[in-house]
Parts: sequence; structure tokens; C-alpha cells
Amino acid sequence: MRRLDHPNLDEVALAQALSALGDPVRLAIVRMLSDGEEHQGSKFAVKVSQSTLSHHFSTLRNACVVFIRPEGTRCRHSLRPEFDHRFPGLLGTVLALR
Repeated sequence: MRRLDHPNLDEVALAQALSALGDPVRLAIVRMLSDGEEHQGSKFAVKVSQSTLSHHFSTLRNACVVFIRPEGTRCRHSLRPEFDHRFPGLLGTVLALR
């Protein structure tokens, strides 16, 4: 089974986290993941190409916002619960803004 590297959350700076959350497409992805469930990557309703969607997921993974679990030829995505321990209230605040 293939494995993706996930950075250590302690190495993520606030600026990197804010940058990852500052893009409208990535914010839409995080909003969809905020239900606490795992979601298949190809099921996200964002109007970007598959390669661009992969880039957005990579950016969110590198900022430790999401966890990506390979499953066969697909990937399952979820929010990293420990992100809120590192940056308390950040996701809730960003998601509350419209």
C-alpha cells in the first residue's frame, strides 16, 4: 500500500496555515471536510481540473490542515484533528467567515 508523507504539525508556521486557508478553492474543500467525515478526492464539487485539485490538496496536506489516506487508486481526505490543537480556533474562525 502506498503511503503519503504528512509533515510534522510542529513545523508548520501560522503564515503557512493562513496561506493554505486563504485560497477560495481550498477554503471550499476545508468547508466540505468540516463535517468530520472522510471524503473521496474526486467527489469534491469545485470547478477546477483534477491536477489543480491535487495541487490544492497537496498545499493543504503540507500545511497540516488535511490528512490524505490512499485507498487503492483513490485517496480519502479528512481534516487533521490535531490542527486545532496547534492553532486553536483558527479553522472555526475561518469557516465562520463568509
